[in-house]
Amino acid sequence: MTHYILSIDQGTTSSRAIIFDTAGTRIAQAQQEFAQHFPQDGWVEHTPDDLWQTTLDSCRQAITDAGIDASQIATCGITNQRETTLVWEKTTGKCIYPAIVWQDRRTAQYCAKLKQDGKLMADIQQKTGLLLDPYFSASKVRWILDHVEGAQSRAEAGELLFGTVDCFILWQLTKGTAHKTDATNASRTLLFNIQNQEWDKELLELFNIPAVMLPQVEDSAADFGPIHSDWLGSAIPVQGIAGDQQAALFGQTCFKPGMAKSTYGTGCFMIVNTGEHCVVSDNRLLTTVAYRIDGKPTYALEGSIFMAGATIQWLRDGLQIIQHAKETEALAKQVKQNNPVIMVPAFTGLGAPYWEPNARGAIFGLTRDTGIKEIVAAALQSVGLQTKDLQKAMEQDGQRPMTLRVDGGMVHNQWLMQYLADILGAPVHVPALTETTALGVAYLAGYQHGIYESLEQISAMWQLQQDYTPNWSKAERDEQYAQWQSAVKRVIQA
Repeated sequence: MTHYILSIDQGTTSSRAIIFDTAGTRIAQAQQEFAQHFPQDGWVEHTPDDLWQTTLDSCRQAITDAGIDASQIATCGITNQRETTLVWEKTTGKCIYPAIVWQDRRTAQYCAKLKQDGKLMADIQQKTGLLLDPYFSASKVRWILDHVEGAQSRAEAGELLFGTVDCFILWQLTKGTAHKTDATNASRTLLFNIQNQEWDKELLELFNIPAVMLPQVEDSAADFGPIHSDWLGSAIPVQGIAGDQQAALFGQTCFKPGMAKSTYGTGCFMIVNTGEHCVVSDNRLLTTVAYRIDGKPTYALEGSIFMAGATIQWLRDGLQIIQHAKETEALAKQVKQNNPVIMVPAFTGLGAPYWEPNARGAIFGLTRDTGIKEIVAAALQSVGLQTKDLQKAMEQDGQRPMTLRVDGGMVHNQWLMQYLADILGAPVHVPALTETTALGVAYLAGYQHGIYESLEQISAMWQLQQDYTPNWSKAERDEQYAQWQSAVKRVIQA
């Protein structure tokens, strides 16, 4: 009997299920979008049931489209939007508040008060590898416990559970028998000590979050529990979990120190493998668990950009100057290299290396000659320029990658990929299969199941589809980057 691997990819704007064969070939895929909710300025929420139902429906549809029986699926992996925070009732699985999304900035003032203690900031970074920011889960949990009546006392009584999206989906899939997460997701909560790989008691006290709420932390390749047969018709074991960006790093087979990937989805996330060394950044990058296998953590440096594909989505849905993201490539090709328009897409603040939650978006350099194509090109260029920020920061931390493996929906835009190579001054490699996030957890689940015997075996499966070589001179790169830095400075000072 042929065995398959089911990958669940629960993202910020949609849920997907992909079925791979053991050679890493995609057999079938199903995807469903769901609503985004913006109750107030800087607030972003999801309806928890939307996350679960679109996930379940996508799994069922993918199995149907593959023309297989669920019993032929050997194992399952889950990857997810990280930091997004849910709190639910232990007995019913019902959330007491909508999911607070990673992009949400409502706790900026709360975090700002804590930031006044410099020693506390240093301790947090040393323990978690993170910066004190609304981006991460801890302050989101605190907000829910503060704003839902009776939540704190119920949490202390063991009636409420906290989890990131992977944990919530696993809870639903196993019908409440598994309250677990993996080390990569735990490392994004601001509550997990990445040095000793345990929930940190002092941080739990700082945020006043009861330890009884927290999930059990497993390796990224582990036995998390079986999917209940009622859902898909077979008790498929879940054996791989990783946050989406770490999963993409694994799917890109960046297993050696110095190897790096950048994913272009809703946001942009650039990660470089630092191996066994837990490098604490001096340039406001994040230190994170890249993956943990056989009890051994591998670390990485990461730069997080909040707005990449979401900027193009804004062009489509907000400005309504395009009808589909595919239109952006042809429009950008009509614009000269020295496009005078600079867009800083700080719609929900700026991520790394600035970490300015109160910054807001702006467009500079508009003239009477400015049209749709210049604005579209500026939106695409903002993605490359933000990546340049991350490259510079990594270089200053002694971790500059010489090549960049890229993935995500935006890599199909050839104009953007060439611009990325030009502004970075480094080769950009697009793999044959760009769904590397889902592939990464397929590899993790397959490793745990025994389908793959080693990381070397998995690494040999990576294939290059297209490479982009930089054409610009250093002077050209520096000139455009200086314009970007000037624009960012004006946004931050506004």
